Formats: sequence, C-alpha cells, structure tokens
Amino acid sequence: MTPHIEAKKGDYAPTVLLPGDPLRAKWIADNFLDDARQVNGVRNCLGFTGTWRGKPVSVQATGMGQPSTAIYVHELLEHFDVKRLIRVGTCGGLTTKLNVRDLVIAMTASTDSAMNQSFAPYTYAPHADYGLLSRSVELAKTRGFTWHVGGIVSSDTFYVPDGVNSYGDLPGHGVLAVEMEASVIYTLAARFGAEALAICTMTDCLVTKAEIDASERQSSLREMVELGLDVGIGA
Repeated sequence: MTPHIEAKKGDYAPTVLLPGDPLRAKWIADNFLDDARQVNGVRNCLGFTGTWRGKPVSVQATGMGQPSTAIYVHELLEHFDVKRLIRVGTCGGLTTKLNVRDLVIAMTASTDSAMNQSFAPYTYAPHADYGLLSRSVELAKTRGFTWHVGGIVSSDTFYVPDGVNSYGDLPGHGVLAVEMEASVIYTLAARFGAEALAICTMTDCLVTKAEIDASERQSSLREMVELGLDVGIGA
C-alpha cells in the first residue's frame, strides 16, 4: 500500500490506462476488460485490473490536473512495477485544423505548470515514447480514424478570464490542443524509465466553439480507449 493506493504488489498490470475521471475508469473496466476487479478505492480514485485480448491491463483514475496525476503516476511507477502509461482523455482544440471527435496523439506536452522547475534549471521538454507513438499512428491509420500527431499543452488552469489569451502563440508553433495531465505523465515516465503516451479525443474547439454532442461522445471515446488498449498490449 501507498498513501493513495491500497493495492498489493502485483495487483497492477505492467500497462495502465490513465483517465482522469474515476467513473470513466469504471466504465473502461466494465465495458472493455475481461475479469476486471477493483484494486483501488482510496478517495474514490478507482483502479481496476483485468485483461484485454487475453493480456493483463489496468486502468487507474488520476483525478484532474497535474498535481493529482503526479501522485498516482509516481506511486504506480515506484511501488507497483508499472512499465507503460497510456493517458486516455479529452482535450480542447486550439486550431481550426482539428474537428470534434478527432484523435490527438501527443508527441510533446508543453505546460504552464511549475512542477518541472523543481529538478532542472532548464525548461524541460517532456515527450512521448517513440515506440508507443509510432504504434498508435499505424493502428489509427489501419482503422481509418481521423487523427493528428503534434504537441499539446497541459494547463493548470481550466477557467480562463474573458479577454485573456493564456495560450499565446502556441498554436502558431504547432500546439494542437489543451488538456491538464499529459506533461507530468511524460516527465515522470522519463524519470522512472517507463513508456508513456497520451491519446485524447477532441470534444470541443476553443477557436470555433464547436462541441461534441452527447450521442457522439460515447462512440468517439470508444475509439480512443480501444486504440489505447491495443497500443498498450502491443497489438
């Protein structure tokens, strides 16, 4: 056990999917994993382990934001022998090049968080694992998904005051979308020698104000989760 995870050694698979929402973690376990069992319930940040296509896979909710995510990712990597992290979440588009329902496969994750400043006197540039990244692209191509590879930004702020452009010219430098967790996942994976990748579904666009409707959300999330699971097991 750790302060935030009540599981025993061996309860987590080497591959863990990381949604932010605990109920989405349960939805993934209930709808995708065979023989799923709950391995964590501390603070209702639910974790489950089962199998996907006959291979062991876990899913662990992280909560929202990088400080919360860092706690769970650190403990998974340090205490439970996790080797591979796949973030599956939603993002907001920062460019008209993307449409709602598109998948964003994050090659890099910029951030406005100060978390990385504690260990390096530089502006650290966290990035995805190349093997997971290339595998996800090939699978997305094969399945006919609409996907984009590029940089994203992990922001500590969800509500931005009216009239404030908190993203500056990031879109002009190839940053496709904003979410709140990927950067610290990539940083901690590098620190512990693990593999990490963030795959996000764009559910709204901050430029056009387009939003995904309720009927489309579930099917688009299914595509993302199945892609994440197959990338995680090397299918």
